[in-house]
Amino acid sequence: MSIPVLVVTGFLGAGKTTLINTLLAQAQNRRISAIVNDFGAINIDADLIAGSADSVVGLQNGCICCTLQGDLLRTLKLVLSRPVRPDHILIEASGVADPRGITEALMDPILRDAVRLDAVVAVVDADEVASNPQRRQDDLWRAQVAAADFIALAKTAGLAPGEISGLRANLGAQNKAMIFDTGEETMPIDALFVTNRPLFAPAGSHGDGMPFDASRFAAVEWQSEEAIHAGRFQAVIQALSPMLIRAKGIVNFVEKPGNSFLLQMVGRRASLTRLSQSQPGCRLVLIGEAAIFDPATVRGRLADMSKPPF
Repeated sequence: MSIPVLVVTGFLGAGKTTLINTLLAQAQNRRISAIVNDFGAINIDADLIAGSADSVVGLQNGCICCTLQGDLLRTLKLVLSRPVRPDHILIEASGVADPRGITEALMDPILRDAVRLDAVVAVVDADEVASNPQRRQDDLWRAQVAAADFIALAKTAGLAPGEISGLRANLGAQNKAMIFDTGEETMPIDALFVTNRPLFAPAGSHGDGMPFDASRFAAVEWQSEEAIHAGRFQAVIQALSPMLIRAKGIVNFVEKPGNSFLLQMVGRRASLTRLSQSQPGCRLVLIGEAAIFDPATVRGRLADMSKPPF
């Protein structure tokens, strides 16, 4: 299965390194390879360092960091050549670059079977944008925001509530991405890094036992031992998509016997990819913001997928 890639973009000085440090510090048991522009700026506790070779540093908590060195493809190959396969790859985009350069590089024929773009996080310096409204008209700044599945507001401490709400409204008008305040809110680690190895409830059960911050997120897991009908699946996902931040899982369709498909959905991006090896049954995990994501409603909709075709 391809390794998911999280891209962190944002203007120079926006706070990308601070966000990356926070993500690495809260990696828990995830193995994260971080590809950064300035390795020296990454705050690595000396107690976590397990060993290093060349520009790659391995950490006891499973993180691996290396410098971008101006060659993303070469650096990705270096990460992929390591004996321990990472669960996630985190890439810091240059502050003066459109992140589409990285997303296009990930489509390179040499890499696309090994890695895939999972999500883009744009870091916005709230204080700088509030004091310099012209920044919002900058083409590069707008391109970084437009590319985002998540928007992280940094440096909000000195702003009035009205300024923050105004910025949120402005960003929301440009992009329907999830917006979170890095200074006031818990980092949504579980939404940013959806593991390749989800722990599902026992077969045939329905639950929402994933360890999310109950004040912000809700999650539902669903399983079926049987294949489902493609039309039902499409209708259910379309109905639920407005309330979803993430959806991920494996599905088998009655219409495609012997083939299993990987569903990946984040923000506005969704894909359904045939797996090289079939797996029995169906299993999905869906994540949304608790304010609009009602687990009972979601489970009811998911139950429809086990019904006969229309």
